[in-house]
Amino acid sequence: MNLIQFFDLDGSRAVAAIQNDVARTVIGATSVYDLTIEALAGLGGLAALIEAKGLGATVDRGAILAEGRMLSPIDHPDPAHLYVTGTGLTHLGSAATRDAMHKANGTKTENDLTDSMKMFQMGLENGKPADGEKGVQPEWFYKGNGYSVVRPGHPIPSPGFALDAGEEPEIAGIYVIDHNGQPRRLGFALANEFSDHVTERVNYLYLAHSKLRACSFGPELRVGDLPAHIEGMSRIYRDGKVLWEKPFLSGEDNMSHTIANLEYHHFKYNLFRNPGDVHVHCFGTATLSFADGISTQPDDIFELEEAQFGAALRNPVRMETEHPLIVGSIY
Repeated sequence: MNLIQFFDLDGSRAVAAIQNDVARTVIGATSVYDLTIEALAGLGGLAALIEAKGLGATVDRGAILAEGRMLSPIDHPDPAHLYVTGTGLTHLGSAATRDAMHKANGTKTENDLTDSMKMFQMGLENGKPADGEKGVQPEWFYKGNGYSVVRPGHPIPSPGFALDAGEEPEIAGIYVIDHNGQPRRLGFALANEFSDHVTERVNYLYLAHSKLRACSFGPELRVGDLPAHIEGMSRIYRDGKVLWEKPFLSGEDNMSHTIANLEYHHFKYNLFRNPGDVHVHCFGTATLSFADGISTQPDDIFELEEAQFGAALRNPVRMETEHPLIVGSIY
């Protein structure tokens, strides 16, 4: 089962469940977050709660997307309580582009390995521990909060100071922290972990800066476990034509870490276990148009597609002018 959130034709919020490629409203539901909180307070899970509420009228996902009425598949009433984070160098082959960046800058460590390649090898060696054991921690980054999330179909802004505006096709885990401070996974969604790769290439210590950008995920939330093998397509359209396209792989069959290991090393911090918070955690990628020399332009359209996740995630890119910044004192 997949879930979507959207604005109905009268402007009211609604939730729909998708089964057998048919989307039907969840009776009385206006928010996936509220459904989750209600499910956590009861004895059954999210799927059982939806079944109990019942399904109503069918809705047209294509029309909702085309008309700009689709919401992200989860949000929080206070956007500051939604965290967007991620891990890198987690996929087989994911170190190649990063390693090339470092070698171009002459940045090497012991045994002639870049820091990226060293961390990638650590994941290969101990990113998939046996049950009950702790594996090596991955690269980790903070991306933003709910204010940095762009709805499916809407433009992803690239700030005026950015040096690049590049897509990163990923799978994101979606979590809500329960009243006991334990993370509860709802499922997974497609995510465009939009980044500035030119800034990152200047020096790998700029990675944190390069990740502080907007992003988009959805449009559908796949409830349940992540398939072991995911094979989607990442595309960029320019002037109505495909400028670039390439497959992207994910799922544990194509990763150097288990999902459980990545989850542990995120949620081990007390900061990320505050009851009621939402977490959107991106699991990394190995496919970038930047690696093929693509430089995006205003109004280029990103598209991420994978049949197991339902409708494609599409967002144009919008270049912004830099906002004047004046830091004043109130002393």
